[in-house]
Amino acid sequence: MRKLWKCRKALSPVVAAIILIAVTVAVSIAVAAWMGSLTMTFMGTEQVTFTNWQWDTTGDVEWFVFTIKNTGSADLSVQEVRIDSIAPATTKYSATGAAPWTTLTTAYLLTKNSQVSFNVTRTGNYVHGGVYEFTVISAKGNTFGPYTKTAP
Repeated sequence: MRKLWKCRKALSPVVAAIILIAVTVAVSIAVAAWMGSLTMTFMGTEQVTFTNWQWDTTGDVEWFVFTIKNTGSADLSVQEVRIDSIAPATTKYSATGAAPWTTLTTAYLLTKNSQVSFNVTRTGNYVHGGVYEFTVISAKGNTFGPYTKTAP
């Protein structure tokens, strides 16, 4: 027993180095996981799904109504709607998909998992049987579409 107290040697340098490396790796993994979770909460993705469409060719003005849903992980602002890469004469929106329609003059905020309908009128009538591409552009500049439909 007396010999145990006289041995003043601590851990060997090899064991100490292994413990130091293991602790450093464990702390590095914990910090990387924490930073990754912070990044994911600040960086959401914008994603739009076209869910419904309808043509109205009755009357003097022909228009097309389509509904989009925000399926991304962040809110997005719809800045513009285009027909065949050209801004339409009039774009109106309705959160319920029914009247009253509001003219899109500023960006429309579309929250996560919500949807909005757009009523699009172009200069001149749609050509019956013509194929049209509808594109939605967000305030961040992301383009969704084209959503291609054929006029009745």
